[in-house]
Amino acid sequence: MSSKYSLQGLLLTFTAVAFVAGCAGPQSSSKQAIDEALSLQTATSVDEYILGPTDAIQISVWRNQDLSIGVPVRPDGRVSMPLIGDVMATGKTPEQLATEIEIGLASYIREPQVTVVVTSMGSHEFSDRVRVTGAVNQPISVPHSPGMTVLDMILSAGGANPFANLNSAMLYRAVGDRMVAIPVRLDDILSEGNVATNYRLRPGDILTVPERSF
Repeated sequence: MSSKYSLQGLLLTFTAVAFVAGCAGPQSSSKQAIDEALSLQTATSVDEYILGPTDAIQISVWRNQDLSIGVPVRPDGRVSMPLIGDVMATGKTPEQLATEIEIGLASYIREPQVTVVVTSMGSHEFSDRVRVTGAVNQPISVPHSPGMTVLDMILSAGGANPFANLNSAMLYRAVGDRMVAIPVRLDDILSEGNVATNYRLRPGDILTVPERSF
């Protein structure tokens, strides 16, 4: 999959929160959209890491140790490279950045070979999180871990509060530029041991638990 969690991913997250807050009641997406969302792998949010501000990278130039450096991606999205100066890193994969640096260095050294390795993934600290909101004892936002499930998040949130409409819970997941609403039957999971909707979570997921109507 190729969903890339940069600024666009963060905006999708905020859009989902606003959408949830503004709805009179949760409404699920179409079966086709839900099936597509659930088909996405959940170990991580991207196939290729996309660089962003606060990331740290190691740039290595083969046979040119003086040009090999470890640098942070600055808030303006650029990194400083000997000989060629500032290079835009944000929005590129490490491989794409390496290719751009090679092109820049070609004017100074013969057939440069560059590798870029991410040593600190700071820019994904916010977007690679999962969240629980609504009628729970402690709304939370935590870093995603491979294998975590809906039940894990509900337990981490201290369980549902007495006003929760458990079987009307909804899992919101970004699929491209769309936000898909996936029904989650929490009462079935917690009270009956029916784990059919105990889905594995993906970075950026938001689980919401509405209150009952009185």
